[in-house]
Amino acid sequence: MNMLDPTELVAKAAAQPTAGPSIGAILIDAGRLSAEGAEQILRVQKEQGLRFGDAALQLGLLSEDDIRYALSRQFDYPYLQAGDASLSHELVAAYKPFSHTVEHLRALRSQLMLRWLDTAIGRKALAVLSPGTGEGCSFIAANLAVVFSQLGERTLLIDANLRDPRQHQLFKLTGSAGLSGMLAGRAGPEAVLRINSLVGLSVLPAGAVPPNPQELLGRPAFNDILTNLGKDFDVILIDTPAAAGYADAQTIAARAGAALMVARKNQSALPIMSRITRSLQDSGVTLVGAVLNDA
Repeated sequence: MNMLDPTELVAKAAAQPTAGPSIGAILIDAGRLSAEGAEQILRVQKEQGLRFGDAALQLGLLSEDDIRYALSRQFDYPYLQAGDASLSHELVAAYKPFSHTVEHLRALRSQLMLRWLDTAIGRKALAVLSPGTGEGCSFIAANLAVVFSQLGERTLLIDANLRDPRQHQLFKLTGSAGLSGMLAGRAGPEAVLRINSLVGLSVLPAGAVPPNPQELLGRPAFNDILTNLGKDFDVILIDTPAAAGYADAQTIAARAGAALMVARKNQSALPIMSRITRSLQDSGVTLVGAVLNDA
């Protein structure tokens, strides 16, 4: 599984033509370049022996961001434009894929693939948890799901926080019975929603907040859901409620087999994190690693 290095995207504008639409055609269709501008670029390209991207930058008719946009379409590396309000802008991996924050997320993705996620041996699921609320668990889970989908992995994000769910807000989803409906036997796989603007990404929102989340998550049905969904996805990331406040997170992690701990600088307490770590290990859960927010 290879991924594009964002630092090389502008240089790739000089690469050999692809079988798909040209950079010029993509930018004209997107309204970023006029037909007259494209002709001017092509003339300079031919006269000076330049490549399209280099000629466009020299003439000042395109920016590096325009080139990145065109290349993202050529190489099936989808991301959203700043003016697109279809998703929450907290999804930085969808809106700012070339930022330092998303570079760190891609590095985290690589570590997770090396340490745990391996489709060949059936290790597809990972619980993302944090000791308390407001530590960035949902943010990390959502953006990790985006970067996995950008890699070409069939990715599913499950919001298993049946107490204070957030993923439906981040992805602006409505109308799904969600995980709670599936656990209660009132919904099937149709509760999983595809994110049309991000190829390869699907979300199973939490659904209605039930009165008995711990009991629902403890049912064998949750394990059956993970097993069945695992047939259609390469990576399954599971958002969880605060691990220090509820036993739900440990139950979810046990079903997934592995967990990623999220903490926030100057907020998460080390003794509580140590207690949660020991509890996970006693349950046979592999703690793959930890992420420190605001480091």
